[in-house]
Amino acid sequence: MSLEAKPRAAASEIVDLALEAAPNGILVCDGRGTILLANRRAAGMFGYPAGELLGRSIDALLPEASRPAQADRRAGFWLEPRTLPMGAVRDLFGRRLDGSEFPVEAGLTVEERDGRRLVIVSVVDITVRVQQEKAIRAETVARLAFGRMVSGLAARFVNIPAHQVDEAIVDGQHQLVEALGIDRSGLWQFTDDGDDLIYTHVWSRPEFPPSTHDFSAREEFPWLLSKVRANQAVWNASPRDVPDPIDQKNMRRRGIQSSALLPLSVEGRVIGAIGFATLRAETTWSPYVREQLILLATVFAHALARKSGRQRLEKALADVEGLRQQLARENVELRQEVRALTGPRVIAAESPVVRTVLAQIESVAPTNATVLLLGETGTGKEVFAQAIHDRSARRGRPMVRVNCAAIPAALIENELFGRERGAYTGALSRQIGRFELAEGSTLFLDEIGDLPLESQVKLLRVIQDKVLERLGSVDPITVDVRLIAATNRDLEGAVADRTFREDLYYRLNVFPITVPPLRERVEDIPVLAWTFIEEFSRASGKRIDSLSKESLAALRRYPWPGNVRELRNLIERAIILARGPRLVVEPPALAAVAPPTSANLAEVQAEHIRGVLERVGWRVRGRGGAAELLGMKPTTLDSRMARLGIRRPRALV
Repeated sequence: MSLEAKPRAAASEIVDLALEAAPNGILVCDGRGTILLANRRAAGMFGYPAGELLGRSIDALLPEASRPAQADRRAGFWLEPRTLPMGAVRDLFGRRLDGSEFPVEAGLTVEERDGRRLVIVSVVDITVRVQQEKAIRAETVARLAFGRMVSGLAARFVNIPAHQVDEAIVDGQHQLVEALGIDRSGLWQFTDDGDDLIYTHVWSRPEFPPSTHDFSAREEFPWLLSKVRANQAVWNASPRDVPDPIDQKNMRRRGIQSSALLPLSVEGRVIGAIGFATLRAETTWSPYVREQLILLATVFAHALARKSGRQRLEKALADVEGLRQQLARENVELRQEVRALTGPRVIAAESPVVRTVLAQIESVAPTNATVLLLGETGTGKEVFAQAIHDRSARRGRPMVRVNCAAIPAALIENELFGRERGAYTGALSRQIGRFELAEGSTLFLDEIGDLPLESQVKLLRVIQDKVLERLGSVDPITVDVRLIAATNRDLEGAVADRTFREDLYYRLNVFPITVPPLRERVEDIPVLAWTFIEEFSRASGKRIDSLSKESLAALRRYPWPGNVRELRNLIERAIILARGPRLVVEPPALAAVAPPTSANLAEVQAEHIRGVLERVGWRVRGRGGAAELLGMKPTTLDSRMARLGIRRPRALV
């Protein structure tokens, strides 16, 4: 071997060693999809002996049903070959030698050697990850369902007549036993002398005999009784967890496997206890279940206390109302968690202008600075606001959203700052505002330019002092909220017209970010289009494999007056009409709108909106109306028409 050949051989040996040691399966293919090289991990992943993959078509590693589509994708890939990072090739399944299928994730790297174009495929078996994600989703959905049920139970006890309390408690026990998959729930109350507990409410599964009411808790369960008197909850996965031998013996005699016992207390006074038990198998009590059961124990306690007199009724109702609000707040957070399981929303950033915006977001997100998002309607300002929140230290709590234009002026302060009971006619209960709901998180105020002047004064004070007062109260409440505002209006012009406070404008304009319209980020249209295709194809159960080149070219040419919202609506309509796996999207014909005769942006918008209105017979609302074609809400279009001076012709009135 020559001196030059030795280093080359050594290098080749190192490459082979690295290939075999790679954590992923590695395949090298030519343009026809023939496998030229495969490491042991790839062979083992697909169930082939080492070396058996060489010379085979890569189609052999794909399910038969997906081979035609993958062949089309491969042909399209070779027309414009490019490197795709791991995760870019999604929704893939591999096929083992024994015919079994499994989910995979792949990345592609294009290389040229000796005039030949090769593709290096890196493959990862993501079966475990997919199973874990399904398990997490199932658990979170179950938590959400349980939270809704608990919220409904708590709400049922609001203003319930005293004579219906006992029936409602037993029904609640029934629902809890069924939801938790346990076997029995019993409720005890202290005797008049406070010396012992007696059974008053119980629900058991039909296959188990009801527990007798004639036993003494003091004699059979002295340790548990002492915990109830001390106002302490007890959670037992097994009778072995109970330290007292008397309690342990009687639990086994009565067939109790696992149990939970929660004191019922009102204003620190224990009036009884509610228990839950399994009789078939042992179980554990998760922290979330414990928290919900403790809340319901409080609800039941107050319901029972209501029967003792009208004087204590008002206090019980106030506490139940507070619990109902807390449960509703937790349900909002759970819904956010379900959405968050799919991962943060990725912003299409193929265009330089969006990359610049994302760079601004990366700079401001870690701070607590107020951000003002500016841009036309439909540009996705809320998505960028969510991106700021997701990159901030407050991302552990969901971002709270308020559309200032969608709330009547008479109710906006009630919505933002909350109210006390009796603050005005019809205010029958206390309600916390969005600022309090966003405590420790981010509050997104959309359409801030439509906020009434009288509400702007209160908002300014909250921003400056971090203090608010509910309607009907003079007690200050300190809040820790990061504010993000958005508008499609010219706030500087509104300040000049005295329709927007100058001091509030400068408070909001700490870090302005302009979200570009879609016509200025044409490079992002393919990514956005496929994002919407995947969303609506899943929702409709249709399979969409490709988007016609003609459609993509037409989407790039269209000026998008309705921005991203119009693109989303257009894709949804195209998928509804789709009859095959190849999607054809037809934007509104440009010829239907007269070409602009002015370079002034307001005049261009006015001419475009007027052209669309003429095409649909000046119909704003409904299916096929101008608002739908422009990708905006009818109310937004009405205000835009008023601002631009667009009026319906008299002949059509």
